[in-house]
Amino acid sequence: MTSAQVLSELKSMSNESIKRVLSKHGAPPQQYGVKVEDLKKIQKKVKKDYALSLELFDTGIPEAQYLAGLIADESKMTGKDLQHWAENASWHMISEYTVAWIAAESGHGWKLALKWIDSKNEKVQSSGWTTLGSLVSIVPDEKLDLKELKSLIARAQKEIHTAGNRVRGAMNLFIISVGGYVNELSPLAITTAKAIGPVTVDVGGTACKVPFAPDYIKNMLDRGVKKKKMARC
Repeated sequence: MTSAQVLSELKSMSNESIKRVLSKHGAPPQQYGVKVEDLKKIQKKVKKDYALSLELFDTGIPEAQYLAGLIADESKMTGKDLQHWAENASWHMISEYTVAWIAAESGHGWKLALKWIDSKNEKVQSSGWTTLGSLVSIVPDEKLDLKELKSLIARAQKEIHTAGNRVRGAMNLFIISVGGYVNELSPLAITTAKAIGPVTVDVGGTACKVPFAPDYIKNMLDRGVKKKKMARC
């Protein structure tokens, strides 16, 4: 499929009620209002297409950017591509999911994430912390830099309550991911999460709630959550 064909199909899937819901969650005006399950119908037809994913992302249309992540070929994504995506994500669903997922699955995730969390752009910062969270969910523990992760947990504890709005949520999810997926660091993550306490994030007029990390980690451990095969879903 060409990018024009994909955009045409996305327009045909437009739903005003979905558009209103997504708007409440912060989606920008250029959105079409398409369900993720409908985006996955296109994904099944396209599978992976590196060039098409880049074209779709550059439209700036939220659904096209999300679909770009679903069809991205992580083995072909360059650090430059991912930097461009992080800087040009249309809203937090793209920054914290699409960009983070593909960065984590590529060979550039760790290096970029450490760079992104130092960015002055809150959107890019959020991508950095969520990329780290995605990485620990798919990379075997023996291949993770546990010393660096301990340092990042300490940094999150120190900065979380003064960080930007979406960054606070991203840091909280990072601690949850470490606690739930990295066995050796689970106790540290839980102790840190308890010390941090509840994390507040302005989620607009939605019913979304910020998970209380200690309870969420415990629930993951009780369920025996295993590493995932891929970050994106």
